Amino acid sequence: MKISEQKIEKISEQILATLYFISPKSLFTSYIAKEIARDEEFTKNILLRLKDKKLVIEIKKNPQGVPYIRRSRWSLTSAIYNTYKQYQSS
Repeated sequence: MKISEQKIEKISEQILATLYFISPKSLFTSYIAKEIARDEEFTKNILLRLKDKKLVIEIKKNPQGVPYIRRSRWSLTSAIYNTYKQYQSS
């Protein structure tokens, strides 16, 4: 089944809003998928699209600097966070 580009944009907005409200923390893909009630693989594909657009950052190491083998955490870029912050305050 094919999802329209318009629906993908709406889901992307949900992901960005979720990351904004939890910021400055970063979230694992599985947690984001649970929050927006979507499949993890689908969510990961959208997150990778957002990464290509430079809207989110993929974090592949834990706080001690040890690389994750099969996981990734995600966070908003600082520029996007500031844009959201301005939009929310106005």
